Amino acid sequence: MAYFQRFGLLAYDVAGNGTYKLLPNILKRVKLRANVKGGALLFDSYDVQDNEKPEDIAFKYYGDAEYHWVVLITNNITDRYYQWPMPESIFNSYITDKYGSGNEEAVHHYEVDQSSGSTTSAGPSDYSHRVEVNSDHDNPYIITNREYEQRVQDKNRKIKLLDRRYLKTFVSEFNSLIKD
Repeated sequence: MAYFQRFGLLAYDVAGNGTYKLLPNILKRVKLRANVKGGALLFDSYDVQDNEKPEDIAFKYYGDAEYHWVVLITNNITDRYYQWPMPESIFNSYITDKYGSGNEEAVHHYEVDQSSGSTTSAGPSDYSHRVEVNSDHDNPYIITNREYEQRVQDKNRKIKLLDRRYLKTFVSEFNSLIKD
């Protein structure tokens, strides 16, 4: 069953002329329960590859591209353009459009290593040991627009996939919750 076929229908006057059409109620949402979201044993970590779409991952992992919505929901992704890693060519165009041609390497902000507090120590793309500071701080690291946006892309690249053993239960519960 296609994703939007799961939703109840809503009478909506598209043109504002008193003629109503039945459309899927896309305003209805189902959110992952906090205890499920935090259940490390329910998920596998996955790094999205360049040009890989949710449909590709769903096919590779679940054997059916139609489960792309499970990949998106379990990662709380509501915007596939900004919350999903962009292909390199689109990423470069995005940075130029956002910051202007020639400003991709301009200063976005400054950071220093924090002297106390917890860090995650989650590898080379972990910046939890740094804090943002003003430019007048002693010897700050300069973070360019490109570096900042690349960090966002790296963060978007790290997703969780619901363990295959729980897929049918998840889909069944989603279907019961989304119905009118």
